[in-house]
Amino acid sequence: MGTNRAWWGLVVLLLPTLLVAMDMTALFLALPQLSADLGAGGVEQLWISDAYGFMVAGLVITMGTLGDRIGRRRLLMIGAAAFAVLSVVAACSTSPVMLIVARALLGVAGATLMPSTLALITNMFPDGRQRGRAIAIWATCQFTGGALGPVLAGFLLQYFWWGSVFLVAVPAMAVLLLAGPVLLPEFRGGRAGRLDPASVGLSLAAVLLMVYGIKQLTVEDVPVGPAVALAAGAALGFVFVRRQLRLESPLLDLRLFRNRPFTAVIVALVFAGIAMAGTGLLVTQYLQSVLGFSPVLSAILFAPMGLGTAAGTMLAPALARRTSPTSAIAGGLVVSALGSLLLIFVGTDGPTALPLVMTGITVLALGTGPLFALGTGLIVGSVPPERAGSAAALSETGNYFGGSLGFALLGVVAAIVYRSHMDGTPTTTDSLAGAIAAAARLPAEQAAVLLDTARTAFTAGLHVNGAVAAVIFTGLAVLIPTMRPSTSTAEAPLGEARGADISPAS
Repeated sequence: MGTNRAWWGLVVLLLPTLLVAMDMTALFLALPQLSADLGAGGVEQLWISDAYGFMVAGLVITMGTLGDRIGRRRLLMIGAAAFAVLSVVAACSTSPVMLIVARALLGVAGATLMPSTLALITNMFPDGRQRGRAIAIWATCQFTGGALGPVLAGFLLQYFWWGSVFLVAVPAMAVLLLAGPVLLPEFRGGRAGRLDPASVGLSLAAVLLMVYGIKQLTVEDVPVGPAVALAAGAALGFVFVRRQLRLESPLLDLRLFRNRPFTAVIVALVFAGIAMAGTGLLVTQYLQSVLGFSPVLSAILFAPMGLGTAAGTMLAPALARRTSPTSAIAGGLVVSALGSLLLIFVGTDGPTALPLVMTGITVLALGTGPLFALGTGLIVGSVPPERAGSAAALSETGNYFGGSLGFALLGVVAAIVYRSHMDGTPTTTDSLAGAIAAAARLPAEQAAVLLDTARTAFTAGLHVNGAVAAVIFTGLAVLIPTMRPSTSTAEAPLGEARGADISPAS
């Protein structure tokens, strides 16, 4: 495919990448307004917020493999058309149930977009250096979208009604539908095989139950329900794996995990997602409830975390020209560990609190850039072209699982630290939000003491989160170099040889 056409095609592929990332975060600010307008209760708000992400996480493996079989451009066009129509439906919803259904169906459409865009990039850029640069731009767009989603939502809500948050996607999808058939190549695997409905059902049920159980661990005092969901999800996952090993044309080719660099990067994506999601959860609350910034201003102050990741992904190809991809990834993870350590020194107030926390999250995020750019390139470059969609889907699934685990595990750790610091206080609360609500009912002097204690307790949880994140990033920096291929490139499978094309300097 011609170079100019390929780069223009990349511009078209960035549209769904940006919008899917923005759609994951933009609803956070719109949720209070639309809930009041539609009369949504607490449980309905939870499903409005989570339905989209649940369906994307549950179906991304299926859609990645489906694209390999029916054609990646065809699947992308179908998903884009559905995303545009469903965005209008969501914007015009007249009840919470209607919006929940629309969000769930948007998740189905969104699951077709991400693996299709990443897999198409591998077909459009056969040259390793150009492919690495294109994937870095793709990853930059993804994280920029996540960072700017709340900011854009705040701007739209300032001047328009909540439905405008959904309508932003419509013109972008229209451009994709018009330009895609002209600029994007079609590609499908030569040995597609039949899509196994049982595997689709098992993968969907297993992922949904696991993600649901993980997320509910953070909101339920008695973890029986989440534990049952996790156990059921793990059991179905085991059945799914056994079935894939027996099928001639599996939905997910588990032989990919025989490739040591591939496995190392998947593991790194999951654990980096844990560290980043847990940090994001606590820092956004810290900005609002400890430092006292408004939600919109907190979203703007938090944007450097996403923009730092975007900057790191853009710098990754230049790093890969000077050193090997594994060294660049490991070095970046060391930088992330240093950024995490800065969070240990954050206080509850004073002139250094805000600069320190913003520097910490920016440095942390900047260091992850090589992992997301070069690591993603290694994943999709480590397989033959006909399996690129399946590999891209695994990469996205790792990101979703890491994020969900981060919210749950580090959220629970922070809650434990908070409660341990609050023991012995006259007014015991389970969370900083609860302390703020309780303080409103107390005399001014008692309220000030309670708030000061609660903010100190919450900040202690942020300190522990920073230490845990630093340990995670340090461990990954050690893991990545040790998982180099055990065989020479000449003897390795096709995927490993192609993975080395990320950088000619490797």
